[in-house]
Amino acid sequence: MSTENTVLVIEDDSHKRQVYKGILDLIDQEARITDCRHWKETLSQSNTIGAVLLGECGTDEVLSKVFRGVSELDPDLPIVRLVDKNKRQAKLQSETEREIQGSSFDTVDLPLKYVQLTDVLHHAMVFRTSRTQPGEGRSTELFRSLVGNSRSITQVREMMGQVADSDATVLILGESGTGKEVVARNLHYHSSRRSKPFVPVNCGAIPGDLLESELFGHEKGAFTGAISARQGRFELAEGGTLFLDEIGDMSLHMQVKLLRVLQERTFERVGSNKSISADVRIIAATHRNLEELIEQGKFREDLFYRLNVFPIEMPPMRERLDDIPLLVNELIARMEAEKRGSVRLTPVAVMALCQYRWPGNVRELANLIERLVIMYPYGVVDVNDLPEKFKPKGKFTESEENAVALGSAPVVDEVVSKLFELPNSQPRIPSEGLDLKEHLSNLEFNLIKQALDDADGVVAHAAKRLKMRRTTLVEKLRKYGLQRISEAPRI
Repeated sequence: MSTENTVLVIEDDSHKRQVYKGILDLIDQEARITDCRHWKETLSQSNTIGAVLLGECGTDEVLSKVFRGVSELDPDLPIVRLVDKNKRQAKLQSETEREIQGSSFDTVDLPLKYVQLTDVLHHAMVFRTSRTQPGEGRSTELFRSLVGNSRSITQVREMMGQVADSDATVLILGESGTGKEVVARNLHYHSSRRSKPFVPVNCGAIPGDLLESELFGHEKGAFTGAISARQGRFELAEGGTLFLDEIGDMSLHMQVKLLRVLQERTFERVGSNKSISADVRIIAATHRNLEELIEQGKFREDLFYRLNVFPIEMPPMRERLDDIPLLVNELIARMEAEKRGSVRLTPVAVMALCQYRWPGNVRELANLIERLVIMYPYGVVDVNDLPEKFKPKGKFTESEENAVALGSAPVVDEVVSKLFELPNSQPRIPSEGLDLKEHLSNLEFNLIKQALDDADGVVAHAAKRLKMRRTTLVEKLRKYGLQRISEAPRI
């Protein structure tokens, strides 16, 4: 299914269309523009439209026709009406305008303001997703930490594809929070045993004297408190997969018993002499270095070789930082699917997360996203809104922040080099080419707007900050339609 994240702008005035598109580009929002005559053709040609910004269409009759046409063509498509705030009261005297503003998803005042626009677009996208994908039921476990295009996670997926549909014992290695259980669940799901149970056991969370009963079960009266017979995890997983998490924490006594089951495929319940066959696939995981434990006499070498038939090592987050933007989107989408709220992060905030070293790995990132959803429900989180430890140690310059927001590939490369103390290379032109005039114009537009914001709209102060003459800045303000007091381009 295509990602519905494009905004369709319907506006008759060609100048306004371009200004709207420029503003959407500045907030890193993909946009398509059209007029009130060709909107249907544009909408029908794209299946990625997630929201519509409806401007002016000349007459009330045409405006009403466009609004009703979009609503009939796609009833679940949110329509946001753009209205000049100075003319709102006058417009509301029109029956057509009252109908549209009463039936549209929301109304945004002109001139556009950053916070209002980003918030309403975020709400619109969440609404669109909830209406078009209500029954997907995205699993909270499957694929959660397998998202990414980094070399290390790609290799993990390739290895999983090789071993999934077999009965080979798999040993998953990696730090806590990297998603070892997610890999185990995916191996089970993509195997011929998928219709049978997947039974996880955390060997480090169960006391050693109880683990034997937990794994193999017990008979009535086998020990104090055994008031009835009980099946163990091996019996519960019959025909399926038994996942032994934190196998490195298992006692030597239990390691001997587990080794016998792996060798003979039989076991006995505690307090019984009757052998029970075990048709179970074993997947084990640990964050410990088992070879070091062997040298220390804390782990049996023969058991290690039984488990280490097909090892898969999960990379820590610090080795797959380029996957963070994809992971952030996936975690947010998962929370939206579970109806637990939503949030959006600015490109600069995501860049800051790419600087952090993530000792808690994917689990720590998931906890951060959940915290941000609680703190800024359906809001937009900037770098200054992040908890202190996630903020970058060095500060981005204004030009770097603007370049990241605009998605300027060459400058983003420089920012990444600075953040990770990598050798700084010469800026590179993207493989698809670069419209230099448009790129420089967008960068100048955003820098001027930043200077005005910092100067509280005082043109003389903004000109001083930009090291240019006031008259020159005034001319550029006219060129871009910018106005003071931190407002967006005037329409």
